[in-house]
Amino acid sequence: MLNIDYRDARPIYEQVAGGIEDLIVHGAYAADAQLPSVRQLASELSINPNTIQRAFALLESKGVIYSVKGRGNFVSADGTSVRERRLAEISMQLRALAKAARALGANEKAIASWILEKEEPS
Repeated sequence: MLNIDYRDARPIYEQVAGGIEDLIVHGAYAADAQLPSVRQLASELSINPNTIQRAFALLESKGVIYSVKGRGNFVSADGTSVRERRLAEISMQLRALAKAARALGANEKAIASWILEKEEPS
C-alpha cells in the first residue's frame, strides 16, 4: 500500500512514484504485472488523478513501467534495474557522507561503525 506524507518535502507525484518503485523492488509487483488504473489509485489515495498520471509518466521515463494504450500501465520486465539504480544512489550518498565526515575529522573506524551500526570505537 502506498502512503502519502504531506510533511515530506518531495512532491506527491514523486512520493507515489517512489512508493510504486518500492513495491516493485520488494516483489509486490512482478514483471509485466498490471498496475492499478490512474482513477483507482487516485481514489484509494484521495489525490488528483493528474498527480497519479504524472507519477506514472516519471516511472515510464525511468523505464520502470510501460503503458499499453487502452489497457493500462505494466511493470517493465527488467525490475532488477530499479533495485540496482537504488543501490547505486545509496552508494553515492554514502560516499558523499563519508567524505564530509572525514573532513570533520572522523576516522575510518568510526565511519565503518556507523555504517555497520556497531558501537563507535573509543
